[in-house]
Order: sequence, then C-alpha cells, then structure tokens
Amino acid sequence: MKDSDNLTIERPTFVSHLECAMVGDRYPADQIHNLSKANKPLLVRYDLAGVKQALTKDALAQRPPDLWRYRELLPVRKVTDIVSLGEATTPLIQLPRLAAKIGGGEIIVKDEGRLPTGSFKARGLVMAVSMAKALGIEHMAMPTNGNAGAALAAYATRCGIRTTIFCPADTPEVNVSEIELQGATVYRVNGLIDDCGKIVGEGKAKAGWFDTSTLKEPYRIEGKKTMGLELAEQLGWDVPDVIFYPTGGGTGLIGMWKAFAELEAIGFIGAKRPRMVAVQAAGCAPMVRAFEDGTEHAPRWEEAHTIASGIRVPQAIGDFLILRAVRQSQGFAIAVTDETISAALNEVAREEGLLLCPEGAATYAAYKQSLADGRVTKNDRVMLFNCATGLKYPLPPVTRTLDRHAPIDYAGL
Repeated sequence: MKDSDNLTIERPTFVSHLECAMVGDRYPADQIHNLSKANKPLLVRYDLAGVKQALTKDALAQRPPDLWRYRELLPVRKVTDIVSLGEATTPLIQLPRLAAKIGGGEIIVKDEGRLPTGSFKARGLVMAVSMAKALGIEHMAMPTNGNAGAALAAYATRCGIRTTIFCPADTPEVNVSEIELQGATVYRVNGLIDDCGKIVGEGKAKAGWFDTSTLKEPYRIEGKKTMGLELAEQLGWDVPDVIFYPTGGGTGLIGMWKAFAELEAIGFIGAKRPRMVAVQAAGCAPMVRAFEDGTEHAPRWEEAHTIASGIRVPQAIGDFLILRAVRQSQGFAIAVTDETISAALNEVAREEGLLLCPEGAATYAAYKQSLADGRVTKNDRVMLFNCATGLKYPLPPVTRTLDRHAPIDYAGL
C-alpha cells in the first residue's frame, strides 16, 4: 500500500443522478448545477446496490487513511480530477478528566483542525473544487466567515481555478490574510455572510463566476459527509449516542445524516443512529428558534452576533434539511451564550490540553448544558466536533515576566 493509492488508482464510480432535496425531481449527473428548479439544494445519489457489491470493509481497511478512501461513495469519477492537499483522517480525542469532573459519560472530540487549511471546511471545498475541475469551471466565488474561503482559495489555486471571495468586515484578520495569500481576490463587506452571499448571487451572471455558496452547489455535502463515514469506521462501524455539531449553514450535519443512511444501505452499519444536536450561539440561533416553534424553515435572525463567527449564519438555505435530521434522529437544537463558549474553550484547554476553536467550544458548552438539564445522560457516548484549529483565533495575552538580572524566587514560580 502506498500513501498515494487513493489518489492514483482508478476505482469504479456509482453516481446515478442528482435530486432536489425538497421535491425529489431528478437532474443528470456530470453537468454543472447550482440549485434545483424549486430553488433548493441538490443531493448526489448513488447506485448503492452497486457500491454494496463493489466495496467491502476489508478492502476499505487496506487503503491509506485519508478522505479519498471512500471513493465509491464520492462524486469524483477520475483520479486526474482529484485536487488534494493531504486530507488525512482526523483523530478522535477522549476527554476523560472533564468527563469525571462534570459527571458525564464518554466525551470524544473529533478534531477537524488537523485538516489542510486548519478546518473542516477543507472536506467540503476539496470536493467542490475537484468537481469544478472535472466540469471545466474556471472561476468560483463564495461568501465566507473565514475558514471556507481559505479552503476554497487553497484548493482552487492548487488546480488553477480563479476565485473571488467576500467576507464580513469583522472576519478575523488571519482568515482574510490566508485567503488572499493562497491566491484568491478577497473583499471585506460591511454586512453579514448572507449580505456577502447576495453579492455572489447577483454577480453570477455579470461576472461569469460559479456560485459556490453553502448548499448552492451539490458537492460540499459529499465532502462533509466523509465526517460521518470516517467516524463510523473509527468506532468499529458503530455510531455514538449523540453528536453535538456547531451549526451555521449545516452542511456537515446534513452530510453526516446522509452518510449514515448510505452506510446502512451498503450493509456497513445497522439502523442505529446518533441523536443529532444542532449547536448555535445565543446571538444567532435561527435553527433553535425554528426547532422550538415546530416549523420546517428558519426565518432570518436579525442583528446576528457571536464570537463564534463560523456559526454566525442568519439564514441557511438548507434549514429544512438540518431540522429534518435533528427531528428524525430524536435530537434537538440548542443555543449557548458567548460567555459559556469562552469558558468552555478555557476549560478544555486547561483541563485536557486541547485547544478548541470557539465553534468547537460551543459544542462542549452545549453538552454541559444538556447534561445539566437532562437532555443527555451520563450513560451517553457523545461526539463533539471541533471544526478548526484554535490557533486561528485570538488567544489571551500572557502578562507574567521575569527580570533575568534580579533574584528569582524559584519556590514561588
């Protein structure tokens, strides 16, 4: 086995068609698509009976441990179209000290900060860009709160596709800088991410770019669903009891729910599903409000604000898919304050040595809150998603100093 086998060996492909997530009408594969005629996201469908015949667990186990090991369940047909920066399997990290401290069950973090560009956005964008290459797209544009733009810039530059990216004016400087440095043209916009999205949509006809906004193309879901494929394999073809997922546009939550259905269809897992929990910030919680109101769509959240910029999405086009997954799984949606997010980030770092991003810290804050109010129990095995490296975000200053010329009280250090 060579590390590059998944990127160089042709494998059978099983994409059959695309399907409107709302009304179910079909669209041909291998053509450029954005939304369906109903203006809703398109989902990639596979000949799962064919996948079941072609792929075994034993065969999968022999492949290098990266995202591309699941090629039979991915849309890229030819190895020449794969654009890769080394999408390795991300680790599962136990939090035993915190579990003991708060009286919880088994707490596991899937640390997506280990991926190229330092966030789980790499999963979705590597697939979107690879398919753009396959379909001959030359210019891609997107709105971003930071990490998605960085991933698009990196992968598109890797294969020579031009990118134009728009981000809210208060996007962290490190994100804006890495987007520009990795080859994109990036603009700050005096608004939120959906305001940036309007610019991308309006410029589609005028500038000739492809709209790569969340869920406005079919393939980011397919990249993000590898979190579910990977997670099930890492757990010995089992699933956790509860998944806490930081939810803005919700592509990963939707993708994992799709992954579990496909794994059951090919006989890799049974009917058991994790309870899916959509975690949002109290200052931007449209899914929580819609979940509690019992509606299928989530109206725009006005005056959205939170330190967890990655989940500051006032309105998501895939709202109904997020809410369906949460409800079908007997899960829930929960909001946490910025204060509890900051406290959670500090607690995990100081107790377990794991530096989370604010969005990842939100999942730990949500778990503690859910444990306290009884929505999860100490018998539940829970999975928290840390969606990016904490090193991308502002860190607290250190003020302690020593004068090397003065006597040092070593006992007091």
